[in-house]
Amino acid sequence: MRPNTFSRSELRYSISCKSFRNPSVSFSDLELVMASSDLDSEIFVKQFYIPDYIFVPNSTANCPPNIPECPVLVFINSKSGGQLGGDLLITYRSILNKNQVFDLGEEAPDNVLRKLYLNLETLKVNGDKLATELEENLKIIVAGGDGTAGWLLGVVSDLKLSQPPPIATVPLGTGNNLPFAFGWGKKNPGTDLNSVLSFLDKVQKAKEMKIDSWHILMRMKVPKDGSCDPIAPVELPHSLHAFHRVSSTDDLNVEGTVTFRGGFWNYFSMGMDAQVSYAFHSERKLHPEKFKNQLVNQSTYAKLGCTQGWFFAPLAHPSSKNIAQLAKVKIMKRRGDWQDLLIPHSIRSIVCLNLPSFSGGLNPWGTPNINKRRDRDLTPPLVDDGLLEIVGFKNAWHGLVLLAPSGHGTRLAQAHRIRFEFHKGAVDHTFMRVDGEPWKQPLPVDDDTVVVEISHLRQVKMLATHDCRSKSVHDPTSHNIQDADERDSDNEDESVGEEWRKFGAADTFKIPDEVDISRFS
Repeated sequence: MRPNTFSRSELRYSISCKSFRNPSVSFSDLELVMASSDLDSEIFVKQFYIPDYIFVPNSTANCPPNIPECPVLVFINSKSGGQLGGDLLITYRSILNKNQVFDLGEEAPDNVLRKLYLNLETLKVNGDKLATELEENLKIIVAGGDGTAGWLLGVVSDLKLSQPPPIATVPLGTGNNLPFAFGWGKKNPGTDLNSVLSFLDKVQKAKEMKIDSWHILMRMKVPKDGSCDPIAPVELPHSLHAFHRVSSTDDLNVEGTVTFRGGFWNYFSMGMDAQVSYAFHSERKLHPEKFKNQLVNQSTYAKLGCTQGWFFAPLAHPSSKNIAQLAKVKIMKRRGDWQDLLIPHSIRSIVCLNLPSFSGGLNPWGTPNINKRRDRDLTPPLVDDGLLEIVGFKNAWHGLVLLAPSGHGTRLAQAHRIRFEFHKGAVDHTFMRVDGEPWKQPLPVDDDTVVVEISHLRQVKMLATHDCRSKSVHDPTSHNIQDADERDSDNEDESVGEEWRKFGAADTFKIPDEVDISRFS
């Protein structure tokens, strides 16, 4: 069955029914587009359509509701991809219920999901069959950059719903590592009707995959002078996808210290690659009119890599910026057993990878051969094995090795947790990045206790095409799979306290006392 599939009579019936009505779209507009296609007789859109009364408390269906096979909520960052985000918003609202398509610039996803799930709960109590089916089959589409996708992932993770919806990602950013890792491509998509219908068709056919999520915690003494708050080239995202200073009432807060938290799904990096990314975002903030095209963005990024000295790091940057000079690194391969990780002095950038997609779809870890697996206990990268792949880079020329078929960075280790202990007075700042979101992190020069620690949080569900590059421990083609008790994501690390187990992306999600919370978790 092809996606863009309508007959005139079926389309006319759909538009005439109030549960399908979108006042902003006339029958002739849709009919003219659909009539020009060689389509089957099924009403394809109805498989994704959610009627109005699902979103409006205490309302009822105006027509007998059609039970959609693949109901979707669509979240779009209208500012992503130049004009593409806004165009995509218009197209989705023209074919779906406008109330199931949300502009993230106008409404936060935690507020949307809060209202939706509370209303679904009320409808289920009243015996509404559609509400039950929707909760079981609901899927989320998020269109934006990696930071936008991370926002949605963080919210769904924090809500801890009994049936969390899986998420498909539309690539509207510059790097688009998350969409690429799960088969959705890395080029900005078309925003016309047929492109959107084609994407919906892929969503319906997609498989579900669980992926690990990771929590970052950073603590340091309150500085005597100045501030240690992150300095972002743009406003830090609501998702806390980048670092965020916790409030004085947060369980993570410790008297006499400054505490930051964050989380990621794809990667955390520190060093020169983050510095180049910071320069790119700063330039885009100053001259947004120059960054309307993905190809231009990527070209500008490469030029900044040159001007920042990334290609000639030994000449342009002092050795104090090398990772080994900056911090002592420890890893935990087995629970409770911290080990020192030896970092070569030439490494100027360190990347902690969860997915096999970095810097626009490159795979820094690669696939270790059988000798490496045996001698160094290295495994292929799996997205749900509870392990981070830790890779180092010397300079941009080293990074270009990734373009070769079997190229990879310096494989340092795989670990369940990683800890950076910054040397006292080494530098007064460093650059960090999570999933494409960079920031400049000031460091107090008189503090010898600055620590950044990354630990496994839990798992979330993604939607992936069947030929995606990400592999699971449950994939029969994956090699060297860990024992079941090592990869069980439901058993969170007992050495990690409850305060670690939240991103903070859904702090506004509050369930009223009168609602039976047991139905949600």
